[in-house]
Amino acid sequence: MAGPGRFMGGQPAEKSLDFKRSGARFLKLLEGDRLAVYAIIGLALLAVATSVIGPKILGEATDEIFTGAFGPNGVDFGAVGVILGWATAVYVASGVFSIIQSRLANRVLQRAVKRLRTQVEEKLSRLPLSYFDTQPRGEVLSRVTNDIDNVGQTLQQTMSQLLFSLLTIVGVLGMMFWISWLLALVALITVPISIFVAARIGKKAQPQFIQQWKTTGKLNAHIEEMYTGHALVKVFGRQDESAEIFRTENEKLYNASFKAQFVSGMMQPAMMFIGNLNYVVVAVIGGLRVSSGALSIGDVQAFVQYSRQFSQPLTQAASMANLVQSGVASAERVFELLDAPEQSPDPVVRARPDTLRGRVAFENVAFSYTPAKPLISDLSLTVRPGETVAIVGPTGAGKTTLVNLLMRFYEVTGGRITLDGVDTADMSRDELRSAVGMVLQDTWLFGGTIADNIAYGTSGATRDQICAAAKAAHADRFIRTLPDGYDTVVDDEGTGISAGEKQLITIARAFLAEPTILVLDEATSSVDTRTEVLIQRAMARLRDGRTAFVIAHRLSTIRDADTILVMEAGAIVEQGSHHQLLAAGGPYARLYESQFAEAPAEVD
Repeated sequence: MAGPGRFMGGQPAEKSLDFKRSGARFLKLLEGDRLAVYAIIGLALLAVATSVIGPKILGEATDEIFTGAFGPNGVDFGAVGVILGWATAVYVASGVFSIIQSRLANRVLQRAVKRLRTQVEEKLSRLPLSYFDTQPRGEVLSRVTNDIDNVGQTLQQTMSQLLFSLLTIVGVLGMMFWISWLLALVALITVPISIFVAARIGKKAQPQFIQQWKTTGKLNAHIEEMYTGHALVKVFGRQDESAEIFRTENEKLYNASFKAQFVSGMMQPAMMFIGNLNYVVVAVIGGLRVSSGALSIGDVQAFVQYSRQFSQPLTQAASMANLVQSGVASAERVFELLDAPEQSPDPVVRARPDTLRGRVAFENVAFSYTPAKPLISDLSLTVRPGETVAIVGPTGAGKTTLVNLLMRFYEVTGGRITLDGVDTADMSRDELRSAVGMVLQDTWLFGGTIADNIAYGTSGATRDQICAAAKAAHADRFIRTLPDGYDTVVDDEGTGISAGEKQLITIARAFLAEPTILVLDEATSSVDTRTEVLIQRAMARLRDGRTAFVIAHRLSTIRDADTILVMEAGAIVEQGSHHQLLAAGGPYARLYESQFAEAPAEVD
């Protein structure tokens, strides 16, 4: 069902990070925990407040010891003990507030990431088939898994620490001005220098992180493609080429990651250097102020501690820049997926047929994947209930597209399609698709038991119903030869069973669903000739009273169809029964003769 560009890259265009927009979008995810967020901020304020008071209290203890040591009465150890007791109390309180705040923040952030995953999952269900046709699966999976995980890890590692750092800067700065405005101004000289350095380094690191995650998506897409098609890669001897592509993309990822981490890694040592310079200047000036009697030695001690506390959160905030930039780069990739155009919504007032009989009509239908290249133009077709319509034609003629339009995987660009007189565009997609059962050439199984796979489209199916559907599809015999029969667990690749057996399971799934309309897209392409005849007989019983669309390349499989449509370049060029079309000697007759079709052997 692939449209044009199925395996095109579809990489997002490189652009600068939008911290403000991306941050605001993520903060919306926290709205459901607004009270918890207020509690987190309040606990952080208490933790920082008790933390920044500590050095001032210790400074008073130093003054008490210094005064007593050089005074006539000696050191009052009782007073010193009380002061140290208060210092211990405030530090313990700060630690308790920090622990509670950290636990609550972790819970809130994980719930926010959970909401983001939920939004992505819901978004994927609303995206049109055309989106997946133009995006490599590995790229989509990378956004859904790697990028969301990176956003969560970034928030986990930076959010609480960043909040503490900002509050600590404000609290420490206030205490520094309280002790000495002159020393506070000296300490502040390094702030604009730090901001300038952080901005310069961050600006150089941003494009590297964007490139890092884009390359990660490309590498994942290649690995996923090579893994799912590893058999063909070996058959056609493309291992070396595949390995070379992997080495190239891996080298690109290495270079992008190295540059991103190296450039952003320069942040912390640069900030530490600036902080140490600030420490030296404060210590020298503070010593001069003590010698002149303008400050006590306890105040200078406290100020030196505040100076270290002031530079430390600046260094931490700068060192987190690489994590934040990486997280924002991933967040923007996730937001690009969330902003992708969705399929048109279902109508508010939904129509539905009074009785589902299976009458399908294409009325002057037009469709194109791209406006410049129309595929189907002015196609009209009426299929009566219970009829079997076979659609044949060369590859690219529009056979599968016709079915995709019926299922509303794509929307028509002109005309309309009706089901029992009701425009399918006026019906909900779920209701429309629930009336249709599909058996595709590409089989799909999910990880679970064979019984669960057969019952996938029918909720509440009993084991007897599942077995009856398997018997009708001629799958019962091989299923019972498996170690656990119907309870045999298969993975999503169907490891341990053949391609034909997987096809039989999907056919049994359609039997069990008992839909009004059947769509069989090369449904017997993976089975042997004898099994194919058996399935055709079973299909004949299944089609009894139901409308069926059969897409086939082997014309011998659709001889009994009520109507055969021959499509070329999106148009129906010939239609009629098998015998009528052979007698006409047109495109169908030429296709049939080219296959040297012979009547299939009778099977008892």
